[in-house]
Amino acid sequence: MTAKSAKSRKMILAVGSAVFAVGLGAVGVSFAANEEMPIPKPVLHAPGPKMVPVPDFSPIVEKYGNAIVKIDDSDTKVVGGAQGQNPFPKNSPFYQFFQNFPGVQPPQREKEEALGSGFIISPNGYIVTAGHVVRGMHHIIVTLTNHRAYPAKVVGLSVRYDTALLKIDAHNLPTVELGNANDLKVGQWLLAIGMPFGFYNTVTQGVVSALDRSLPHDDEYIPFIQSDVPINPGNSGGPIFNMSGQVVGINDQIYTNDGGYMGLSFSIPINTAMRAVDAFLAHKKLRFGWLGVDVQEVTPQMAQALHLKEPVGALVANVEPNEAAAKAGLKTGDVIVTYDHKPVYSVGSLPPLVGDTPPGTRVPIGILRNGKPETIDAVIGTMPQKMRHAEMDKVVDIHRLGLRVSSLDAAEKKALGIRHGVLIESVYPGPAAEIGLHEGMAIQEINQQAVDSPQQLESIVKGLPAHQPISVLIRQGHNSLFVVIHLPKE
Repeated sequence: MTAKSAKSRKMILAVGSAVFAVGLGAVGVSFAANEEMPIPKPVLHAPGPKMVPVPDFSPIVEKYGNAIVKIDDSDTKVVGGAQGQNPFPKNSPFYQFFQNFPGVQPPQREKEEALGSGFIISPNGYIVTAGHVVRGMHHIIVTLTNHRAYPAKVVGLSVRYDTALLKIDAHNLPTVELGNANDLKVGQWLLAIGMPFGFYNTVTQGVVSALDRSLPHDDEYIPFIQSDVPINPGNSGGPIFNMSGQVVGINDQIYTNDGGYMGLSFSIPINTAMRAVDAFLAHKKLRFGWLGVDVQEVTPQMAQALHLKEPVGALVANVEPNEAAAKAGLKTGDVIVTYDHKPVYSVGSLPPLVGDTPPGTRVPIGILRNGKPETIDAVIGTMPQKMRHAEMDKVVDIHRLGLRVSSLDAAEKKALGIRHGVLIESVYPGPAAEIGLHEGMAIQEINQQAVDSPQQLESIVKGLPAHQPISVLIRQGHNSLFVVIHLPKE
């Protein structure tokens, strides 16, 4: 998890309560005064064998606790203040621009500590954690349970699997044992060890609540393990153990209203994470399976319209020409109900199955076509390069400017009234902070060149001269302004 929560998502839960009153007498049931109610005689049983043994987690903690690490990055971030006055000093180029607008106090530097957990998988210093824990960190520090701290470098990071592999210069380190998440069953005990809020080796326990859980909007290639193991900010990236003391997942996300644990935790299966780690160690690109279809949920109304008995599966809305699905004969309107003999209950079940399939593999796909079952074989393709990097393109740190920017989609650009630009996510000490740029602004142009993506901005900035005035077109709300920035040497 990041400093606040494990990529925490908000969810509003509505709980309804009902009160039932039962009256005996006037409108109830009456018994004659001289009639006795029969009372069943209780049967006393001798103690039998325990159906569920009480777990003792201490052996796992004693054996593997020292292999859990804290991951953090203390840095100074430039943030805004409270509303009520011009947010910039009089010598700032933004002062006149915002003179007539209520704003925030001048941006100030504030210490912000990103925090997460990880676990050691090799004695020579390889460490696995969640990708979002280290993404965007400037100076990664790994601290062992003996409080020895090491600088770490990122060996590899997969956005789609939200998994990162780090390396520190150390030897003879304690390690964890890896298990098989495919052997997990709902109801089995789980144990998490991590650094919530920076508290070393905090242990929490719970049970598997669900398997192969898909989450909306992102991380669609991860079949999450859902549990009720208490997870809090700082736990993210830490391991979750089975009762054999084996790591079966990486703690990754929670659903929450307030940023704290509320009973729903999600972990990346270790099998999924290690697919990325193995690629990093072999210095190979991580390849994802690709079917080449657009799919949507089968609603009850849609199931009725398609003459289906129940609303299950993934409805094919589009088949891309010359891709695996088209070559196999999939058609628009087909409903995919099994993939490689595994059930597809909903649209979210399909992407993890396809993405985890090695390209070139022949897979049987069960479909319903016009309400009748069929099976077709598809040779799975490779996810296009542009799709693999789509999420990576969203957020980029541009150190020469001293800021982090993200892409804007068409709707966001329309709301701002611009045709191109990137959004400033955060500002650190540097040229951008010195001229008053802050979070929430959009950069439309730099050096009279339109900016359409974070990568394009990064590329332009690399080629700009040092210590010379550079024009930057900024968008704040529905107002634009040119400012001048001076860049340091690379």
